[in-house]
Amino acid sequence: MTKQESSIQLPTSAQVVIVGGGIIGCSVAYHLTKLGFTDVVLLERRQLTCGTTWHAAGLVPTLRATYNMSMLANYSATLYDQLEAETGQGTGFVRNGSLTIATNRERLAELKRGASMAKVAGFPCDVISPEQAKELWPLMNVDDVLGAIHLPMDGMTNPVDVTQALAKGARLGGAKIIEGVKVLDMKIRDGKAAGVITEQGDIDAEYVVNCSGMWAREFGRKAGVNVPLHAAEHFYVVTENMPELTRGLPTMRDMDGYCYYKEDAGKILVGMFEPNAKPWGMNGIPEDFFFDQLPDDFEHLEPYLEAAMHRLPILERTGLQVFFNGPESFTPDDRYHLGEAPELRNYFVAAGFNSVGIQSAGGAGKMLAEWIHKGHAPQDLWDVDIRRNLPFQGTQKYLEERTTESLGLLYETHFPFKQFKTARGVRRSVLHDQLKAQGAVFGVESGWERANWFANEGQTAEYELSFGRQNWFDNNRAEHEAVRTSVGVIDQSSFSKYQIEGPDAEAFLNRICSNNVSVNVGKMVYTQWLNERGGIEADVTVTRLAQDCYLVVSGAACQTRDMDWLRRNKPDNAFVVFTDVTSAYAVVTVMGPKSRDTLSKLTNADMSHEEFPFGTSQEIELGYAIVRASRITYVGELGWELYIPTEYAPSVYELLMEAGEEFGIKPYGYHTMNSLRMEKCYRHWGHDITDEDTALEAGLGFASDFEKEGGFIGKEALLAQKAAGPLKKRFVAFLFENPEPLCYHEEPIYANGKIVGRTTAGMFGHTVGATVAMGYVVNDDGVTKEWLDNTDFEIEVECERYAVKPSFRSLYDPAMEKIKC
Repeated sequence: MTKQESSIQLPTSAQVVIVGGGIIGCSVAYHLTKLGFTDVVLLERRQLTCGTTWHAAGLVPTLRATYNMSMLANYSATLYDQLEAETGQGTGFVRNGSLTIATNRERLAELKRGASMAKVAGFPCDVISPEQAKELWPLMNVDDVLGAIHLPMDGMTNPVDVTQALAKGARLGGAKIIEGVKVLDMKIRDGKAAGVITEQGDIDAEYVVNCSGMWAREFGRKAGVNVPLHAAEHFYVVTENMPELTRGLPTMRDMDGYCYYKEDAGKILVGMFEPNAKPWGMNGIPEDFFFDQLPDDFEHLEPYLEAAMHRLPILERTGLQVFFNGPESFTPDDRYHLGEAPELRNYFVAAGFNSVGIQSAGGAGKMLAEWIHKGHAPQDLWDVDIRRNLPFQGTQKYLEERTTESLGLLYETHFPFKQFKTARGVRRSVLHDQLKAQGAVFGVESGWERANWFANEGQTAEYELSFGRQNWFDNNRAEHEAVRTSVGVIDQSSFSKYQIEGPDAEAFLNRICSNNVSVNVGKMVYTQWLNERGGIEADVTVTRLAQDCYLVVSGAACQTRDMDWLRRNKPDNAFVVFTDVTSAYAVVTVMGPKSRDTLSKLTNADMSHEEFPFGTSQEIELGYAIVRASRITYVGELGWELYIPTEYAPSVYELLMEAGEEFGIKPYGYHTMNSLRMEKCYRHWGHDITDEDTALEAGLGFASDFEKEGGFIGKEALLAQKAAGPLKKRFVAFLFENPEPLCYHEEPIYANGKIVGRTTAGMFGHTVGATVAMGYVVNDDGVTKEWLDNTDFEIEVECERYAVKPSFRSLYDPAMEKIKC
C-alpha cells in the first residue's frame, strides 16, 4: 500500500460511497462536496486513473450532437480551466482549439449543421475554407478537403493531472479518497442500496455510485442493475520528434479517414476510431489489469495509418515512437449512462463514456451530484439517462457484436435516420415477415425492428443516406398521401403497454396522470405524467378496461423509464399491480378517410361516429379474432388502433390488406407517421417534450384536469406558472416558406434576427408542401400570439437562414374535422 492508502482508515459508514477512481468518480466526489456533502468516500481498487483514464488522449472539445450534451462538455472545459487556481494542482489544460475537416459534401453539410447549433450554445465556431484550414495546420494535405470548422475555445488537458486536481478539490471539501480497496459486493436493504462490502470491511451508505468504468457492467450485476457496456481495443500512435511541427496546433480531426491528430510536445499523436473495432474482455477483465496496455496490431491499423500519411505526408518519413493499444468501454448507442438505476433506489451510475470521458467528466459529475442532491435529474438528460436501457442490451453477445460498430460510429457521418447495422433482429413483431414481403425497410428502436418505409417493386430496399432528400422521399410522399386521402396501415406493436389493476388503480392513476381517469369503462384519456416541477415524465394514453383495470400505452423507448416511474410513485399501502404486457399484444393501426369502410367489411360492430366516437375503445370481432379497437390518432385522420393478441395478428393483417384493396390501402412506415404527426403538431416524448418542459410550455394544458378531486403530481407548479403571467417559453410549430430546405432538430430559431430557441424536430410535410419544424422559443415579455404575429422568424439550416411562419395551432386540420367524423 502507498502512504496515501495507509494513512486513511476505512470508515464503517458514509453518506455516499463512490466506486471507481477514474476521472468520472473523482468528478462526482468533487461536485458532491461543492453541494455540501462532506461524508463522501471514494474507493479505488488500485490507484487513481489506473483503468482507462491514464491513457486517454485528453481532448476536451465542446460541440456534441445535441445542445444539452454540448453545454455539459463546455462546462467541463470551463471547470478544467479553473481547477489549478482553485486547488493548486496543475491540469495541463490549454485552449488550443479544434479543427474538423470535410472531404465530401455530406460531411461538410454535417459540419455546417453543427456550426449552426454552436450558435445556439454560444460557442464561437467558424466555417472555413481548405486554405484557411491549412493555415491552421501547415503540414496538412488539403487537396481533397472541401471545407472545415474551427472551434477556437476547444481544449486539451492531461487526464492524470486533471483527475488529481478533482481528487484534491474533493479532499479539500471533506471527501475521503482511499486507494487499494477492492469492492466485492453490494449491501441492499428494503429495495435500496445500503452500502458496499470490501476486502477490508463493510461500509454502510445512503447512496452508492458506480463509476467503475470497464468494470461497471460486472459491478452493476452484483446489485441486479443493468449497465450495458463493453470494452474495445482503442489505438493511437505517437511519432518521433518533428522539428517542422508548429507548437500549439489545434486538435485536427479527419473523420472521413477515422483519425484525429494532436500536437504533443513536438510530436504528433494520431488516434483512430476505426469502423471495424475489436471488442476486448469477452471473458472478463483480468484481475491484475493495472496501468496496462494491450498487444499491438499493426495489420488492423494499417489502413488508418495509410490514411494518416495521406493527410500528413510528413508521416511517410517520420518514425513512430509509441504504438499504444488500451481498452475503452462503449455503450450500445454511443451515449454514456447516467442517473439512478431503475432496479435499485439510491444506486447511481456514471459509466460507459465511449472514449469521451475526459470531455464529459466535468459535466457528468456535476449532473450526477445534483441528481443525488435534488432527488431528480437536474435537467433533461434523456440522451444519457440509464433508464433508456432494456435487459437484453446487457447480454454478452449483443454487446460484443455492437461494440464492433460503436467505436467507429463516433467518426462516421451522422446522417439523419442512420441505422445500426450490428446486433439487429433482437425484437421482431409477429408481422415482420409480412412487412418484409411488402418491401419494408426496417429501422431499430429499443431493439424492435420497425418498418420505416416501404420500397416499391424493383426498388432496392436499402437506405441511401444524405442530409438532403434521401432515396425514400417519394415513397414517403405516396405513403403520406394514402393516409391523408384513403387508408394506410402501420405496425405499432413496439408500443410499450402496461396493465394497471387493483382496487386502488383509479386513485393511483389519477394521482400520477394530469388528466382525469375517472371515466366510464371503454373511455380513453390522453394525459401526461408530470413531476413536481410540472415537467413531463411521460406522454401516454390510458384506456379504462374495467372498473379496476386500465391499459396504459407509451412509446417504445420509454418501457424501462415508465415502469420505474410507476413503481416510484406507488404508495406502500396501495392495492394496485402493474404488469408489462408489451409482448402480449400486436398493434395494427388503420388510419385514413377510408379506415371505417375498410374495418366495416370485417366486423359486425357499428363503427359509426355515433356508436364508436373518438376517444373510445371497444372489443370487437374482426375476422376470426377478438381485438380491442381504440379510436384515436397520432396522424390527424379518422382511424383506429387495433390491439390484437399476438398470435392472431398475422391473420388480421392479411384480412385488413384484402379488405382495403378496393380503397387503395397502403402500408406506411415510421417516417411517414413522423411527417403526418408533425403536420398536426403532435408532440413526441424525448424530443418535443421532456422532464424539463412543463405541460403549459408544451401547449398541453388541455390534457390536465385542474378540478379533479385529489389533484395530481405537478398541479401546484402549473398553477404557479399560470399565475405568473404570459409564458416566457412556449412550444411553437413553423412552416418553411421555401420548400427546399430540410431540418431535423437542434437548428437555431431566430426572431427578428436574434436566436430565441432551437428546433426539437423537423420533417417535410407533403400535405402542406414544405418542411414543418417544431421547437421552443423564449421571449422575456411572453410568447403570445400577438408577438408571433408581429415577429419575423427564421430557422438556420447549414448556416443559411430561411423564413418560416409560426403557429400555436396544427398546420393541418386545426379544427379536427378529419378526426371527428
